[in-house]
Amino acid sequence: MAKVNFLLVGSGGREHAIAEALCRNPDAVLFAYMSSRNPGIAALCKSSGGDYEIGDICKADAVAKWAKEKKIQLAFSSPDATLEAGVSDALIAAGIQTASPTREASRLEWDKTFARNLMKKYKIAGCPKFFVCKNEKEANAAIDALHGNVAVKPAGLTGGKGVKVTGYQLKDSAEAKAYAAEVLQTKMGSIPQVVIEEKLEGEEFTFQAFVDGKTVFGMPLVQDHKRALEGDIGVNTGGMGAYSTGLMLPFLEPSDYSDAHEIMKATIDAYAKESGKQFVGVLYGQFIATSKGVKVIEFNARFGDPEAMNVLAVFDGNLLGVFEGMAKGEIKRENISFLHAATVCKYLVPEGYPVKSIANQPLEIDDAALRKSGARLFFASVDEREGKIYTGSSRNIGIVGVADDVAVAEKIAEDACDAVSGKVWHRKDIGTKKLLDRRIGHMKKLREDMKGI
Repeated sequence: MAKVNFLLVGSGGREHAIAEALCRNPDAVLFAYMSSRNPGIAALCKSSGGDYEIGDICKADAVAKWAKEKKIQLAFSSPDATLEAGVSDALIAAGIQTASPTREASRLEWDKTFARNLMKKYKIAGCPKFFVCKNEKEANAAIDALHGNVAVKPAGLTGGKGVKVTGYQLKDSAEAKAYAAEVLQTKMGSIPQVVIEEKLEGEEFTFQAFVDGKTVFGMPLVQDHKRALEGDIGVNTGGMGAYSTGLMLPFLEPSDYSDAHEIMKATIDAYAKESGKQFVGVLYGQFIATSKGVKVIEFNARFGDPEAMNVLAVFDGNLLGVFEGMAKGEIKRENISFLHAATVCKYLVPEGYPVKSIANQPLEIDDAALRKSGARLFFASVDEREGKIYTGSSRNIGIVGVADDVAVAEKIAEDACDAVSGKVWHRKDIGTKKLLDRRIGHMKKLREDMKGI
């Protein structure tokens, strides 16, 4: 393969993981359009012979103009906000092969009403009971119809922090009604609607897949940890870390994987029927295994963050070839391969996160200790000035341990977290036996209770 000028749009930990996996192929010449300078991505651009630009990643025309100037041949726009802003569309219009979804296709993510109505219309399995509400009266009626056991979801994008569930972030139906009213009054998520869904009990998991419009190529399953504090308490975050244990997760059955895969395939087929177009890119299903089978929490039109770090740490194929296949509408299976290994990712976040982060604090990284640990480090919300790393206001650094056994991977990640010093903290329980045993026990009890009915 000849050298390929590849553009990656985005600058977070997820994008650093994509860039690192991509640059394992010596034919990839990396260019990046970033909202802030990610030192890891910048270094990969330099070492591969590429370049980077700092600007507004949601200004589609500016991104496409720079891509043309740099003679970009293949592009991938990563963050959800850039997909909603039409960055993929502008790149395609500029004649650049693009492996990320168009604005219309990524509506599966940025408009929850569209995704739910599509599932309902085409009778796709895994769709919970839901109501799309335009005003407080409708929302209150929906909450009452579901007996107050609900998930309240802004219809648009909220950075993974907008969903609230009774029994967790919401005390009861009264708080659910108040939050629904807040969503509608503030137009949270930029779409003036709120989705009220039945509360689902079970264990969540992330299924990510490469999609070329026709075929869904699944990746290893991952479990993310949204809650801020150990023991799964505290407010929701963008994700404090995640783990994987090979293709499956320990609390799932093989049928859960195949059911989730079938739901993803049915969804892209339904999208093609509905729009006359195809979904091309990474599709990410957030699922929950329940006593009544696998249900869909939401779809995302991108890699997860931190889940991208988990799956790409064990990716053993040709990512450049996969992106090229997606853009052309036919992925070659031989380009996709994953090591059968466990991963644990722990996010180092600034003090005060996620309520009131203390940013602009210096971080010291002990490179020797990091190398000794064997862990991988991915920069996220950081700033680099005069060779020094400073915290940003969001998640700062992802640390990933990879091993044959999840306990070993967890120790690698935990030890490596000590190689970073400064005003940051992390959840120490992610990937631990205690946490996994609780998840396994929870799912086992749900399945047994269902058999007893």
